[in-house]
Amino acid sequence: MSAQNVVTPSADGIAAQASTVAKGKGIPPVHKWNPPFCGDLDMRIARDGTWFYLGTPIGRPGLVRLFSSILKLEDGKYFLVTPVEKVGITVEDAPFVATDVEVQGEGRVQVLTFRTHVGDVAEAGPDHPIRVERDPETGEPSPYVMIRAGLEALIDRKSFYRLVELGAHHDGWFGLWSKGQFFGLIPSDELPD
Repeated sequence: MSAQNVVTPSADGIAAQASTVAKGKGIPPVHKWNPPFCGDLDMRIARDGTWFYLGTPIGRPGLVRLFSSILKLEDGKYFLVTPVEKVGITVEDAPFVATDVEVQGEGRVQVLTFRTHVGDVAEAGPDHPIRVERDPETGEPSPYVMIRAGLEALIDRKSFYRLVELGAHHDGWFGLWSKGQFFGLIPSDELPD
């Protein structure tokens, strides 16, 4: 075991550090922080967006929001990062869940604004693309929207159904317009007649 992994990180320690840098001013600049790796924390984000610590759901929304504000994705792995510490966590699918979508306008000028379960807001467009993964066995779609810095939100079922109703065909694809950009969801020829 390397010396880096000897330290036992704790959620309380990370929360205390995060609260000193957050100070209620939005998302801290985690992209600028590169502290040493201190090991993995027994923290998991379930597919439904529930955060667990030591196998128990974290029931305080403010604490979940605080942790979500210091979340960072590096080389396909998720970390909670402060200026002095970086700990690994497990994410089952996407770290966020888009629980609502607001629609303004229609057609090519339509704007889709997503809100996550932790309060992040993102307008789908060039900086916040929408994509769909399909289960190779069942074909079941899993739609995502980019929220920030490589961190995506799984779009919840009710929001996805609303989006499908807004869908349009363009260049052989069925998909969505937002901020002048088209996001293909499924090839048009795969849709039933």
